Amino acid sequence: MRAQYLGTGVIQDYIHPLRARPIVSKYLIEEHPGERLKTPTRPIQPPDLSASNISSLFRNLIMSNFYEIAALAVQARNRIRHHIYETPLIPARKTGQNHGAKVLFKAENFQLTGSFKLRGAMSKMSAHTEQGPLITASSGNHGIGAALASQALEKKLTVVLPETVVPAKLEKIKSYGVDVILHGAETGLAEQHAQQLASSGAYTYISPYNDREIVAGQGTIGLEILEQCEKVDCVFVSMGGGGLISGIGSVIKAFSPQTKVYGISAINSKALAASMSAGRVVETEHLPTLAEAVAGGIDEDTITLPLASLVVDHVIDCDEEDIVAGLKTLAFDENMIVEGSAALAVAGFNKVVREMAGKTSVILLCGGNFDRSVVSKVIYES
Repeated sequence: MRAQYLGTGVIQDYIHPLRARPIVSKYLIEEHPGERLKTPTRPIQPPDLSASNISSLFRNLIMSNFYEIAALAVQARNRIRHHIYETPLIPARKTGQNHGAKVLFKAENFQLTGSFKLRGAMSKMSAHTEQGPLITASSGNHGIGAALASQALEKKLTVVLPETVVPAKLEKIKSYGVDVILHGAETGLAEQHAQQLASSGAYTYISPYNDREIVAGQGTIGLEILEQCEKVDCVFVSMGGGGLISGIGSVIKAFSPQTKVYGISAINSKALAASMSAGRVVETEHLPTLAEAVAGGIDEDTITLPLASLVVDHVIDCDEEDIVAGLKTLAFDENMIVEGSAALAVAGFNKVVREMAGKTSVILLCGGNFDRSVVSKVIYES
């Protein structure tokens, strides 16, 4: 079933397409005239934040203005470009062809760490100038990216992981020489533990998604997509904590506002999708999912909820059978083996493929760090 979320309540009441805030156009034109990006055409003007009836969610939205995130993404790109791959945009061999759809895969599964998460981690750590040890939490992929970034930038890092972390991801994180703590049955509990340890003053906490520099780093994917493809009608992105879709969505809506952004959510762990529907952060049940990289809860004060509510045009919910079908689509039609969270985006596209006739769609393959025994069993035996 597809749900359409266009923002709710106080968000809709106060967003108006008025004058542009100057930060994006000033930065691009004066400081980086060579950037091949269009200036924003759909700005917003924030209201008076002193009004007593403005909710905390709306304050977060204003603080998370997607044009500012887009500008930060341009800055982040200049900082991290020598530490990451500019991943290819690969034309689909078969996906969508039977329905007249043009499909391109943005292959972040080919990123240095096997996941897009390196971008956000490198963005945050390269902008963090304070001394002292850092701590973060992750389901796996952010931990890998943060570990590599800490090694490259010579920063001391501790990574808190759930006890259910994929063994291959755990070993890769340890290989970069960082300290590792296992805590809790899901990522949300690992995040809470990392925050508690940081509250003692022993560490500076880095959120895997609830941070402007993290979101901006993920947004560099959007910059690459718009440079690699002249016209993009739709972008399909898996949703977890929301850093990825908020970053890409902010860039897309700033520089190509006509492009539709589809957020794909795993039914078994859909904290962000449920919160978008409710207009506030809500608790949801977290069941095992093949898309384990998107599983877990979100912070009460997350900037990704108001951002995603603003930049995501459609949310598509997918169950485990849909994700299995997405894995098989990529394996048998595209000769690519990816992790479940990447197949989730393909699963979402498959649900609306008939609506994509005559359109150019970019599907983000967010990672390729999978448990071989699990994925091979799913693809070849299920």
